[in-house]
Amino acid sequence: MARTPITSTGAPAAIGPYSQAVRAGDLLFVSGQVPIDPETGELIDGDVAAQTDRVLRSLEAIVRAAGATLGDVVKTTVYLADMNDFATMNRAYATWFAAPAPARAAVQVARLPKDAQIEIDAIVRLPG
Repeated sequence: MARTPITSTGAPAAIGPYSQAVRAGDLLFVSGQVPIDPETGELIDGDVAAQTDRVLRSLEAIVRAAGATLGDVVKTTVYLADMNDFATMNRAYATWFAAPAPARAAVQVARLPKDAQIEIDAIVRLPG
């Protein structure tokens, strides 16, 4: 099965040996996105709600570059620097997905790139 990299200028460029996303058959695997402004390459200021919004804007840009929408997302994993931010993240996250929402896991991690408060990755079923 061929693996095709997917990129979008609406999300931060990969800063290491990975792709923003990889298409394999009818699935898209989106790498973890942290709240980096794609224009400046810098971590955005703000609380976990603002950071969640920036992450999901990046994720949406990558998904759209593959010809899909957030409605095609089947699974996400949310990595939080502090599980006490879960409720705030959850409220921000909920505004991005219509029912039925994707399956999701949320875990607290010791540290995230650039000391972000959140990172989200996704698996998407591509249409057609």
